[in-house]
Amino acid sequence: MQTHRHTDPAAGATPPALVDVAVIGGGPSGAIAAEWLAQRGFCVLLVDPGDRIKPCGGAIPSRTLADFAIPPEMLVARADAARVIAPSGRTVEMRIGTAGYVGMVDRASFDPYLRGRAEQAGATAFAGKLDSIEEQPGGLLSLTVAPARSAMPGAGPVTVRARMVIGADGANSTVRRLMFPPADRPRYVFAYHEIVETPAQPEAADFRADRCDVVYDGRISPDFYGWVFPHGGQVSVGCGSGVKGHDLRRATGALRQAAGLGQARILRREGAPLPLKPMRRWDNGRNVLLTGDAAGTVAPSSGEGIYYALHCGVLAAQAVEACLTSGRPQTLKTARRRFMQAHGRVFLILGLLQAVWYRSDRMREKFVTMCADPDVQRLTWESYLEKRIVRRDPLAHLRVFLRDLGQLLTPAARQK
Repeated sequence: MQTHRHTDPAAGATPPALVDVAVIGGGPSGAIAAEWLAQRGFCVLLVDPGDRIKPCGGAIPSRTLADFAIPPEMLVARADAARVIAPSGRTVEMRIGTAGYVGMVDRASFDPYLRGRAEQAGATAFAGKLDSIEEQPGGLLSLTVAPARSAMPGAGPVTVRARMVIGADGANSTVRRLMFPPADRPRYVFAYHEIVETPAQPEAADFRADRCDVVYDGRISPDFYGWVFPHGGQVSVGCGSGVKGHDLRRATGALRQAAGLGQARILRREGAPLPLKPMRRWDNGRNVLLTGDAAGTVAPSSGEGIYYALHCGVLAAQAVEACLTSGRPQTLKTARRRFMQAHGRVFLILGLLQAVWYRSDRMREKFVTMCADPDVQRLTWESYLEKRIVRRDPLAHLRVFLRDLGQLLTPAARQK
């Protein structure tokens, strides 16, 4: 192992020539993986351009704070209810109760905080972007990284050798493109949102600072949904769709108007692909492992990704540690296997939910009707907060199944 070097990427420092692990991408998954490995004595390079904020509603279940040692002050808001809105305008409010809450983070501050933790643990942070990877004799990887212009104006690319690479660089991962076959890429929708200022006195019927609004309407998204999420002094308003030609910016404008935020000042606009299905393979069988969005670990139907990215990052770091210490590349497969053991059932059910209920406004109307059921609400919140399918009340699951079947077999009741 190499000696730790703690550097300030903004100062334009040169990264080590040889590292144990190069983590490409400093979002939640990459940052937590870099921190985990650095804490265990590995020489880690964390590469991130630091010049972009991912479009994200920012929702995390309350257990995230305890699971990943996130301080409460990183939350910009807490929501204790969600309101789902049907194409007809019918609304159903789903209150969480005392089981927990939905925390809201702002990626503009949350991601740098996580990268800072990785640095404090001993990782070297470098502001830049991966250009190329070449495998060298002996198993080392040679990486060419272009420094970010904001950090090192006029500087040329630098070369770093690494024993292992973790690709945490998003849905359009450069690591995946360079080291995996072209067909290996997750299915995704394109997400777009606008961060706007929260009005001083919002209309309670349209927007509440302690409630997440989720809009199921084909005019907003023909295959996904729209959202209005509180962020304290700001609000995230956006939508996603995989339908080519759907005007996400116009749909988001309609959402802002409906939420009483049409005149709110827009602070920033962001868009990016959002994967909705884990890849079948995350490693190249030798020295590269994908994690987070690069591996497709975003939940279908909900688009939730932060908690899963953090957990995936820890699993990726553990798999890489096992590979480095044992010399057995097959241990890299444990990251995906353990992730799917923990979350595969939830992802399967959410995928089926999206396939059945999101395919038309008629079905979306029925879905919102179903959300009014107390059993549906309780099981939904328990599964979201506990990050697993809760089985302690089998009769409730049976009741939900029967009501779900009834909704499928009866005409939609379009209530105004």
